[in-house]
Amino acid sequence: MNSFLAETLAGRTAIALPYCQANGTHVQVLDEGVIRFEPRDPDGRELDLVVSCGVHGNETAPVELVDRLIAKLLCGELRPKARVLFVIGNIEALRRGIRYVDEDMNRQFCRVPDVGDGPEARRAAMLEMQLARFFAQAGGEPVQRVHYDLHTAIHGSLIEKFAIHPQPAPGKDFDRTEIARLGLAGVSAVLLQSAAAPTFSLFSSRYCQASAFTIELGRAMPFGQNQQVDLSQLEAYLCGLIEGEQPAPMEESVVAYRVAREIVKQTEAFRLTIDGETDNFTPLAQGMTIAEDGETRWVIDEQDARIVFPNPNVAVGQRAGLIVVPATPD
Repeated sequence: MNSFLAETLAGRTAIALPYCQANGTHVQVLDEGVIRFEPRDPDGRELDLVVSCGVHGNETAPVELVDRLIAKLLCGELRPKARVLFVIGNIEALRRGIRYVDEDMNRQFCRVPDVGDGPEARRAAMLEMQLARFFAQAGGEPVQRVHYDLHTAIHGSLIEKFAIHPQPAPGKDFDRTEIARLGLAGVSAVLLQSAAAPTFSLFSSRYCQASAFTIELGRAMPFGQNQQVDLSQLEAYLCGLIEGEQPAPMEESVVAYRVAREIVKQTEAFRLTIDGETDNFTPLAQGMTIAEDGETRWVIDEQDARIVFPNPNVAVGQRAGLIVVPATPD
């Protein structure tokens, strides 16, 4: 058959009956772009893993990586000892080569019962159901739950590969062990969110009790133009997890930052005083005004501050950038 990605983009994947491969792996396509693999002996596993990609349709390097992993499983090159769910998110946007069709999908999660009726909102609600069912149907003794939502950024970054850890639920803390383990995947830094943003990783963290991360993997490029994005370390790491490896975390290998403030676009008068194409993690001088919106000004008073995700072109009410600072150890 063609690759799972090719079949998906062509509109030829849909709900199907499960089947068993010669090596005992159980496979089922659960919806368009959603496929599950289960090991022959699921009771002996130590991990339930979700790998998602393509929530933004112009971020193709992670989609190509996921397609390679699915191909390795379908041909038997990888033999899973973990339960694995792969999700290709915004399929229509991927077909068109655009970030989104109607609304930013990664702002449409965790919104039931206030979910909208646009294509991204409907798709996000369906994906939430798939994740909830995947984790709820685990059976047996509880095992580690992990969700990696893979992305690329809309512009460059002084730290190429970094993760965002959603704000923990009240009474819980950031998962330090899983943060350290990200170093094995080639991730150099993690942002510790100080507010709840309606992202895919927040949903699996809050509602599925998974260790969840949004992972940024270089700059967004069209299909076939991702040669400059080296995902070999991440690919090897994910293959190991799928095959049952439980690697020890790399202590102090991942630098932690915390979000000091969000810059939120309040009106159409909003403007950044820096170039909207400024690289992520660019240092900001104390005392500088980084954004203005009418009489509101964002002045840098933090020490060692940096900018992440600067984007003045977002909709009113959405985040136009993050001011981050090094996180002090507990």
